[in-house]
Amino acid sequence: MLCIIAMISHFNDKGQEDLDYIVVLGAQMRNSGPSIIFKYRLDAAYDYLIQNPDTVCIVSGAKGNNESVSEGEGGKEYLVSKGIVENRIIAETNAVDTVQNIANSLEIIGDRDGLTIGVVTNNFHVFRGVHLARKLTDNEVCGIAAYTVPWYLPNNMVRECFGIFRDLKKLG
Repeated sequence: MLCIIAMISHFNDKGQEDLDYIVVLGAQMRNSGPSIIFKYRLDAAYDYLIQNPDTVCIVSGAKGNNESVSEGEGGKEYLVSKGIVENRIIAETNAVDTVQNIANSLEIIGDRDGLTIGVVTNNFHVFRGVHLARKLTDNEVCGIAAYTVPWYLPNNMVRECFGIFRDLKKLG
């Protein structure tokens, strides 16, 4: 029950204005474009980037066996197609899970103090993404929650509980 409460506590995270970076956590790319879950993440990033023109976006995710393009590149292409200037978007293409999404993106950002970083993911996933990032950097981290179709929530929230326990235990 605590796990569900922790997730719900971040369902409406909106980040803060003028973040230095936002990191979009990858999800499946299909031949036709981003999966619905990934599209919601990318649309939330798009809305944020439109309102905050100095923020740089990292879209993170490798190419899975069932994907024709990496999640990082596919997500970047999607944002560019919607009108975001290409030089504001960095594709991280090696991460295969949430811990690597965060760690690899922080490596791209570099070891600079005083930065502000937003983690963009679906509402059920924000708690884990933000807490992993806070374990891996001393910079200020906040969440930006993307929509999730309500009927996807029960399954995703149960799976997310297992992910929270696994990843937080892994990072101690």
